[in-house]
Amino acid sequence: MVKSNRNKEKTPARLAVIYGSTREGRICDRVVKWLTQELLRFPQFDIDIIDPLDFALPANRDMAHPEVDRLAGRLGMADAFIIVTPEYNHSFTASLKSIIDFFFEPWQGKPVAFVSYGGISGGLRAVEQLRLVFAELHAVTIRDSVSFAAPWNRFDPDGRLDNPADAMRLLDRMMARLEWWTRALVTARSDRPYADTERRASFQTR
Repeated sequence: MVKSNRNKEKTPARLAVIYGSTREGRICDRVVKWLTQELLRFPQFDIDIIDPLDFALPANRDMAHPEVDRLAGRLGMADAFIIVTPEYNHSFTASLKSIIDFFFEPWQGKPVAFVSYGGISGGLRAVEQLRLVFAELHAVTIRDSVSFAAPWNRFDPDGRLDNPADAMRLLDRMMARLEWWTRALVTARSDRPYADTERRASFQTR
């Protein structure tokens, strides 16, 4: 877990950065290293790095499994998410879909932003499919994102990015929007848990 400096005016929101790849030799390691270093510039967030490889998740949907419970706790504590996703065959990875599909409530009423990478599209086709998935989970996806075309030529093993100016500009814009939605939705969930909307809707349709 990486902690940013505390903001004296506001309690930092909890931001989970989620790896979207589990492949050996994954570029995702480099992209996440770059991202987490840049996120230190945003003290309004406390950062939690969630790597699927750190969890021995069961192959079946065993919700009583201790590793599922551990991951649910980490996701549940988050106020917002950034998904770092590659694009494989015009889509995102099976490992990321598995993590998303294990849970429902931890995503509800929370904002999700994307940092993507891939070939000529920079992973944006994967992001567009993820937007559909998170809409079904009642999450709010941030319009602005950061994408990297041909990232294997841009990142060194330590996550240093070649010609970072454009990416930093995109990240600044994405983070501004993510902070706005995070604060708005934290307030909304504090006023009334999002799950209450489902119960109210069910009562009204009887």
